[in-house]
Amino acid sequence: MIAAAHSEFVLPGVRCAGCIAKIEGGLRDTPGVIEARVNFSAKRVAIDHDATIDVVALKDALAAIGFAAEPIKLASTQPDDREGRELVRAIGVAGFAAMNVMLLSVAIWSGAEGATRQLFHWLSAMIAMPAVAYAGRPFFRSAWGALRHGRTNMDVPISIGVLLATAISLFETIVGGRHAYFDGAVSLLFFLLAGRLLDNAMRNRARDGAAALLRQTAPGGTVLHPDGTSAWLAAEAIEPGMQLQVAMGERLAADGVVELGASSMDMAIITGESWPEPIAEGSRVVAGALNVDAPIIVRVTAAGPDTSISRMARLMEAAGQGRSHYVRLADRAARYYAPAVHLLAALSFAGWMIAGAGWHESLLIAVTVLIITCPCALGLAVPVAQVVAAGALMRRGVLVKDGSALERLAEADCARFDKTGTLTVGRPEPVGEWVLADAEAPLALALARASRHPLSAALVRTLEGKGVQAADVADLLEIPGLGVEATWQGKWVRLGRPEWVGVTGHDRLATAFALEGAPPRLLEFADRLRPDAAAAIRRMERDGFDVAIISGDRGEAVAPVARELGLLALVGMTPEAKLAAVERLEQAGRKVLMVGDGLNDGPALAAGHVSIAPASASDVGQTAADILFLGDSLMPVPIAVSAARRTLRVVRQNFALAIGYNVLAVPLAIAGYVTPLVAAVAMSSSSIIVIANALRLRRCAR
Repeated sequence: MIAAAHSEFVLPGVRCAGCIAKIEGGLRDTPGVIEARVNFSAKRVAIDHDATIDVVALKDALAAIGFAAEPIKLASTQPDDREGRELVRAIGVAGFAAMNVMLLSVAIWSGAEGATRQLFHWLSAMIAMPAVAYAGRPFFRSAWGALRHGRTNMDVPISIGVLLATAISLFETIVGGRHAYFDGAVSLLFFLLAGRLLDNAMRNRARDGAAALLRQTAPGGTVLHPDGTSAWLAAEAIEPGMQLQVAMGERLAADGVVELGASSMDMAIITGESWPEPIAEGSRVVAGALNVDAPIIVRVTAAGPDTSISRMARLMEAAGQGRSHYVRLADRAARYYAPAVHLLAALSFAGWMIAGAGWHESLLIAVTVLIITCPCALGLAVPVAQVVAAGALMRRGVLVKDGSALERLAEADCARFDKTGTLTVGRPEPVGEWVLADAEAPLALALARASRHPLSAALVRTLEGKGVQAADVADLLEIPGLGVEATWQGKWVRLGRPEWVGVTGHDRLATAFALEGAPPRLLEFADRLRPDAAAAIRRMERDGFDVAIISGDRGEAVAPVARELGLLALVGMTPEAKLAAVERLEQAGRKVLMVGDGLNDGPALAAGHVSIAPASASDVGQTAADILFLGDSLMPVPIAVSAARRTLRVVRQNFALAIGYNVLAVPLAIAGYVTPLVAAVAMSSSSIIVIANALRLRRCAR
């Protein structure tokens, strides 16, 4: 079934993997919804649905499941961080209360007795209770929202634990008991809020990657109206077909084609190459590019969410929606958390009551179990590591499209590269002696501009770079499969296949030009290797990869590249043959990393264990690949491999930390050796350790 519409919503109430399962399962049961995917890192849900259901109905469906949602404006560049601001205020209140209550507790632990002890308990209550009421709102609101819709989440046991610890402490204070646990309640909130604030910062960092791309576009531009007037329009109001006047030093607000003028354009935002590219009439330009030299007039071809940079931003947003093996493992573990921990606390209470400990002691142990078993560290183990690693790779020009791609890339042991456009830059350049006479160059430029063939485009770049002006030709006609011909001053001129033009006996990449009455000219081209290609291949071999080329090109074209890189090559491969080669390796137990760019690489990219494509790849290549890299250099491929392997090591370490914490702490809590204060510190510390461990990946892309 094909989705007729796509909508996205922000979900501030998503707290755990159990929430994800409830949202995705609930939406799939909604009539008209085809697919729903929750991005836990960005707290968003992407919904494919048919035209019978609109945004309002989807929002109502999410509310019925128990989650407040707001539609996302895809082009928004100013993310609202109200949650972050609320967390900062809450942690300030909790921290202030925790410090003061701790000072009073130290005095009590130092031997205060009688009326002094009671006074300190009452002072602690007066400080702690308003602080718990204010700082605990993020947890209480989430827990209440879940409970009133008949479900639970990880905030339910947290809220129960905090409220019970506060209630027991207030009861002890009123009846003049010896122990109160206000310090444990406010300290738990402080550490929980600290972990949640760090988690929120991580998610903002992930969103910042896409938002930073969108912020590179101009907020608007000067539009030329048909009646000769002009007006500045916001980027959202610009539409395809309009004429944009782009001043020197101005960024483009939309994609388009240059209609008038010539300049140089800084396209680093798309290509990663900061050296300005010359542009002229007919050149394509993209939103976010910087006009360097002179004013130009651009006809808009795509605006708003349809621009190239917006599509890239959406690719990045989609990065967190995939699920790796470890994410699925954490999902399953966290999904059963709430009922399991409630059962464990109830059994602890019942067991200690049967053992004769009394309701007070038994309830206190049950509260401690609730606090200490919070699975924050388990839930954070995978997404935090992936978010930090993806952010580091993005800064090196590598876009991770699939959340499980890093895990699969870390497992890969065999790499197969396409040649043209992958090992080479895919932009042929003239080589050898320049054979066009001065009078022939303007004619060749006029013909080359009429064709979209890659060699024609290369010839246009070369001639325009030499300052050649196109001649006025008539009867211009492109003949499919042969070339372009026209008339000039009563003579025919041709540019195209050498044999068609009159040149035979060549075996290189070439086109030919001829003017009636003059000898034909053979123009030879070559596709140069990507910078650092040899160094990138050597690094992958040192990392244990079996590297080879599978190419659809002729052996004569592939041999120089294979020889220079020292690789074996399979040549003349059809798309089916490339697919079969990858499948044979997979069946032999190899984990294949496929790197390609063209239409003919699509099946092999999809069949590989993991796949990478340059950002200049065809739409099919970009869609099939798990990871994209920007710029001409091939070095991002081995850099992504190294980053993926480091990420997998950190994920495993995080799992070991989270599981080890529970193995040690839970039995101690059930045995009654842990107070609520120690439980709060231990649980929060485990989350902070997991986040700190993941932060080591900030420099993993080297």
